[in-house]
Amino acid sequence: MSTAATGDPQEQQQRISAALDGFCIEVPSWGFANTGTRFGKFVQAAAATTIAEKFADAGEVNRLTGGCPTVALHVLWDMPNGTGDVETIRTLEAAHGVKAGSINPNLFQSQEYKFGSIANPDAGVRKAALDHLLESVEIGKALRSRDVSLWIADGSNYPGTQSIRRRIEWMEEMLKATHDAMDDSQRMLVEYKPFEPAFYHTDIADWGMALHLARVAGPRAAVLVDTGHHYPGTNIEQIVAWLLHTGSLGGFHFNDRKYADDDLTLGSIDPYQVFRIFHEIVSAPGDTVNNIAYMIDQSHNLKGKMEAMVQSVVTAQELFARAALVDQEALRTLQDECRLVEAEELFRDCFWTDVRPMVREWREEKGLPVDPLQELRASGYVERIGRERGARNQSSGGSYA
Repeated sequence: MSTAATGDPQEQQQRISAALDGFCIEVPSWGFANTGTRFGKFVQAAAATTIAEKFADAGEVNRLTGGCPTVALHVLWDMPNGTGDVETIRTLEAAHGVKAGSINPNLFQSQEYKFGSIANPDAGVRKAALDHLLESVEIGKALRSRDVSLWIADGSNYPGTQSIRRRIEWMEEMLKATHDAMDDSQRMLVEYKPFEPAFYHTDIADWGMALHLARVAGPRAAVLVDTGHHYPGTNIEQIVAWLLHTGSLGGFHFNDRKYADDDLTLGSIDPYQVFRIFHEIVSAPGDTVNNIAYMIDQSHNLKGKMEAMVQSVVTAQELFARAALVDQEALRTLQDECRLVEAEELFRDCFWTDVRPMVREWREEKGLPVDPLQELRASGYVERIGRERGARNQSSGGSYA
């Protein structure tokens, strides 16, 4: 039987508290800004329009949840002056109690990237993309940020219009040059996505392609898994197990989806999948779990920005706590003896365990709000920033930056 079902409540609390003590999940700066769909952008009065406002919002989420000490930065949107904005970021770190997290280059928005960035047939465009990557590396060094996180939107829409093979070679060259510019404290995370914006072929379409490119780039490169970047029905936890086995799992971008990259709040559609992913991680041997970067990657146009971010972080904490309850020794015995129903029930019992009282106790021990969402509502923070930012948001029509 599972620890969750029959174990001592004190032992359960200890397991959960220890797990949450070591669990941090990064929030993205762009998750606080106005966003929309391919068909339009929707404005929220409380959305952040400056990097200072994004840091303020990220600091508030960390205050409420105790689990988000870093904020991911998008170089083009957050640091348009590149390394020239480093001092500004340092000042905001000190003011709001959160640090710069992963550095995310932008290789998809400029007009010159119409036919690709690091895989563009034009050597001049590839050079411009590489220059941006190298500046992102320098930003990471200056801010003492470990991860440079790469999502490459390159691809093509029509058969025969691009050389898939040559584009592989160009990507290998560009990523190795970027890796060689990093220092020993930095990592490169290579993300993949099967489609969108390209619909015939995407240059880094799955984890195998990302793994190959990471290995060619160098020893400080690893694979980044975005839970929304898979075809429906993909067994993501199996991919996680393979990447853990090969020592190649660098990080996660967490969101949820019904169809593809839907950007829905974590666990809103399939919390069991997130639990299964977390289980693969917490059951991995050694200190593997400590080397994985977790990040919320969501941009909400219907839910309030702050409410959705707090809701997602709390959900991640609760699902991670459930995964920590699994008695790995007991489960392994049942698996080895092929006692299928008992093994599955042990697994399911932990997923169905209501860990919220134990998470609340952990919050109390840490001096955190017992109910972060309720505290957010009671604080008046959203109403206040809505008044302060509302007129600017309405007049500008919103901004992705």
